[in-house]
Amino acid sequence: MADSDRPTPPPPPQQRSGCATAVMVIFGVILLLPGLCALLFGAMAISERRLPSDFLSFIVMGLVAGFAGVILIRVAIRGPRP
Repeated sequence: MADSDRPTPPPPPQQRSGCATAVMVIFGVILLLPGLCALLFGAMAISERRLPSDFLSFIVMGLVAGFAGVILIRVAIRGPRP
């Protein structure tokens, strides 16, 4: 088999700098804080059996921010996909 018949291997994946990974993790941790607060306030509101409708929107926004933080940390740790 000649060398020209062999398929060429794919190039190695692009590496992300360590600084970018660290910044992504830091921002992810910062975004986890509103999610934690939303969980605490949501649990308190549910235990008191009264939940104002305007308070619910803040809880949902906090949970979305916390979820975004988890996703950002996950992407930073996994690295770029090929």
